[in-house]
Amino acid sequence: MNKDLKIFENSESEVRSYVRSFPTVFTKTKGYKMWNKEGKEYIDFFSGAGALNYGHNDDHMKEKLIEYITNDGITHSLDMASVAKATFLEKFQDVILKPRDLDYKMMFPGPTGTNTVESALKLARKVTGRTDIISFTNGFHGMTIGSLSVTGNSMKRKGAGIPLQNVVTMPYDNYVNDQDSLDYLERFLEDSGSGVAIPAAMILETVQGEGGINAASFEWLKKIEAVCKRWGILLIVDDVQAGIGRTGTFFSFEPAGIKPDIICLSKSLSGYGTPFAMTLVRPDIDKFAPGEHNGTFRGNNHAFVTAAAALDYWKDDTLENNIKIKSQKIIDFLEKMVEKYPEIKGEVRGRGFMVGVASEVDGLSNKIAAKAFELGLIMETSGPNDEVFKLFPALNIDDEGLNKGLDILEESIKSVVKKPVTN
Repeated sequence: MNKDLKIFENSESEVRSYVRSFPTVFTKTKGYKMWNKEGKEYIDFFSGAGALNYGHNDDHMKEKLIEYITNDGITHSLDMASVAKATFLEKFQDVILKPRDLDYKMMFPGPTGTNTVESALKLARKVTGRTDIISFTNGFHGMTIGSLSVTGNSMKRKGAGIPLQNVVTMPYDNYVNDQDSLDYLERFLEDSGSGVAIPAAMILETVQGEGGINAASFEWLKKIEAVCKRWGILLIVDDVQAGIGRTGTFFSFEPAGIKPDIICLSKSLSGYGTPFAMTLVRPDIDKFAPGEHNGTFRGNNHAFVTAAAALDYWKDDTLENNIKIKSQKIIDFLEKMVEKYPEIKGEVRGRGFMVGVASEVDGLSNKIAAKAFELGLIMETSGPNDEVFKLFPALNIDDEGLNKGLDILEESIKSVVKKPVTN
C-alpha cells in the first residue's frame, strides 16, 4: 500500500469508498485537471459526482469568494438576512426563473442533496395530508431515512437498519421493455383493490445517475406530469445530480416542457463545490410554519457568493450551446466504442454531459474505470451492479481536455478487452 495512504487506512472508517477507487493523495486541482503528491496529472471525468459542473477552482467564483472573505463577510447566519443571500435570491429570479417563466419560492434546508429531498417529502405530506410517496425503480435520492425510503438500491437501503415504509416503487421508463409503465401505474391508482393509496407525491430523476444513467423519455415525463395533475399528486423532480446544466439545460426537465411542483437542487448549485442545497416550491404549497423545517447550515453565505457568481454562466446561451456540441461528440465517441469493441456488449445511455456505457459483461465497467485511473483519467461506475462506466466531464471543458480524456478512455477499453495472444 502507498505509505501516504496509511493514515486513511489506519484512522478513517471502513465506510470510505472513493479513496479505494482512486488510491492516491491529491494536492491540487484546476479546471478539469487534478494532481497528486507525486505531481501526476489526471483528467477529471468525475466532477465531484456532479458537484463540480464548472470544474475546479473557477477563477470568477474564486475571486468573488476571496473578496467576500477578505472583507469579513458573514459566514454563518442560519436563515437571517444577509447581503450574500439577497444577491443570490435576486439573481436566481432574474437569470433562471423569470426567463423560463417559472414561479417558485426558494427554501434553504440543510446543505446537501438528501436535505432538500427530505424537505420536499415532508412538505408534500404536510400539504396533501397523505402519507405515501411513489418512487421509481433504480432511483437514488439520498442516504438519510426519508430519502433512503425512496431509493431503490438494496445495498444502500439495507444500511438503514430499519424498515423503510410509506413508499410504493413503480417501474421507471423502459424498466420493462414491452410494457407501458404508466399504464401499470395508473391501474394501481384506479383499482381500489390494488393496495396502493393515492400518494402525496411522486419523486423522480429525469436521468438516473447512481441508478445507471437511465434517461426518461420526454413523452414519459409529460405523461407522469399529467397523471399527477389528474390525481392531485405533487410532482417532485430530484435535480440534485441531473440539474445545473449536467444534461444540457439548467433544469434537466426543461426539454420535456413540464413544470414540477417541487424541485430539489444541490451538488453544483454552489458552483464551487461548497455545500449548498435549495428546494424550489410552488408558491401555493409553501405551507411550512416558520422554523417547521430548518437546518443549522442553511445559511452558508460562502455558497451564496459562489452560487451567484456561477449564474453568470447562464446569462446567455454560450455554455448551453457548448454542452450541446460537446455532448454530441461524447455520444458519438461512445457509440463508436460500442461498435469498435463488441466485447463490451455495451449500450450507450444518458444525455448531455451525463452519459455512460452499460456493459453486460460482469465486472468489465469497474475494470475499465480502474485502468483509466492508472492511465490518468478519473471516472466512476454506477448502476445496481456497477455495470455502467460513466462520463461526467466539467461542462466548460475545452476540446483539448475532452479529446485527451476520451483518448485515455479508449486506451483503457482496448487494454481491458484485449484478448491474450496464444501460440
